[in-house]
Amino acid sequence: MSYTALYRKWRPSSFSDVKGQDHIVQTLKNQIVSGRIGHAYLFCGTRGTGKTSIAKIFAKAVNCEQPKDGSPCGECSTCKNIAAGASLNVSEIDAASNNGVENIREIRDQVQYPPTEGKYRVYIIDEVHMLSTGAFNALLKTLEEPPSYVIFILATTEVQKIPVTVMSRCQRYDFKRITVETIADHLKELIAAEHIQVEEKAITYIAKSADGALRDALSLLDQCIAFHYGEMLTYDNVLDVLGAVDTTVFGTMFRAVTENRTKDCITCLEEMVIQGRELGQFVVDFIWYLRNLLILKSVDDADNLLDMSTENQSLLKEDSNQVDQETLLRYIRIFSDLSNQLRYASQKRVLIEVALIKLTRPQMEENLDSLIERIKLIEKQMEHGVVVSATPKEASVPEDEMTPSERVTLPKGQLEDLNLVRSEWGKITRELGGPIRASFRDTVVEPAGESLLCIVFDDQSNYMIGSREAVIINLKRYVEDHYKKSIDFKTRLRGGGERLDTIYVSEEDLKTNILMEVTIED
Repeated sequence: MSYTALYRKWRPSSFSDVKGQDHIVQTLKNQIVSGRIGHAYLFCGTRGTGKTSIAKIFAKAVNCEQPKDGSPCGECSTCKNIAAGASLNVSEIDAASNNGVENIREIRDQVQYPPTEGKYRVYIIDEVHMLSTGAFNALLKTLEEPPSYVIFILATTEVQKIPVTVMSRCQRYDFKRITVETIADHLKELIAAEHIQVEEKAITYIAKSADGALRDALSLLDQCIAFHYGEMLTYDNVLDVLGAVDTTVFGTMFRAVTENRTKDCITCLEEMVIQGRELGQFVVDFIWYLRNLLILKSVDDADNLLDMSTENQSLLKEDSNQVDQETLLRYIRIFSDLSNQLRYASQKRVLIEVALIKLTRPQMEENLDSLIERIKLIEKQMEHGVVVSATPKEASVPEDEMTPSERVTLPKGQLEDLNLVRSEWGKITRELGGPIRASFRDTVVEPAGESLLCIVFDDQSNYMIGSREAVIINLKRYVEDHYKKSIDFKTRLRGGGERLDTIYVSEEDLKTNILMEVTIED
């Protein structure tokens, strides 16, 4: 017989097997026992929390010949047929691939016929938010007044997309994320039944990585067991398979940041790259590490809020004494912004290195958080007797601000291309959307030659995203399709103190404005 994945093999078959959703299970059991069964239910919640599993158990329970305290017996022919997917009374529909009006009309035609066995016909519509507007409208009447023997169970991960008219006709049940302790306990039961050896620390890490989804935890465990089949599954093995980073690395990185050791931060990141770690996951985990430090600094009795061993908590307390709350907030802000940028980035390592440099070099930024951090560094140096001398920044001379903008002549064709793109620049970036809209904010377009324009960026991170070849190709194609102009683009980063207010005019305009003959020298 072929191998069955753990999440399928251990799918709950009765209400007693369901983990972490006691409030929903008890309500449904009470309805079955009292005979107060609704005609439409809406199950909403994140993935892997038991929506479809409970829907199938409920379908068995309402049709079971000998229910036990509201749960299906699992022994009668009806329960066995439903479990095997052979019952005509229970229909499971994937709304992602059956989202049209025709599919809903088929359901409306089928509900006219009573069940062939049992008491109810149950329709489970998974990912119901994927239905089209027309399909929702076609479902409304049937959902409001179905035959007495029909039950609808709608399951979704995005409840905000469900029309209010549909939600008002259903009993809504919100599925909670399952706690780490509940997931870890279930994994231990499963491991014992499967005769697999796994370290306690490895189980806890898998439970945390599942992010409240029990199905994800089983899939991750299955993946780790397959990679290290026949061996003791250790914590390090799990980190290798999932591409994650050991928690001690976060402490090393944090101490390097607080001591402004930029080189050590870059070296630590390089070691993670060589080991094949997932950099996006590192950023997310490091944000959680900083969050735990902030909790320790902000809450008196924080032990219950931190899901970690006593040893790790003591190490975390030592690290938390090195910084104050304002500095931690600045670190979290920078890495949270970084996490959003990594979604569209092809060079994740470069963006993370830039963020680490920002953490260790607050003088590179001019926002309030960075200014406060720089003042604290100066105060710390003065406490140790270090004389801090001001290094004045090159201030702009007031006369320079009054200097008129430079005028540059351009051939007529180049000037037309420049004026066209400049006048439509906001519309172009807005319609292209995605990373282009975000990274092209505060950019300036300047001429760079025949049928060539240069995009000047102010921000290093935006420049890293906007200078990608794929972005430039999309931009060129858009201009060619909408304006019938074949214009190439290149990019550069704005230099310090560089002015970008140059006025470009044609040779004819220049001659007209100054009312005299102009000789253009080669």
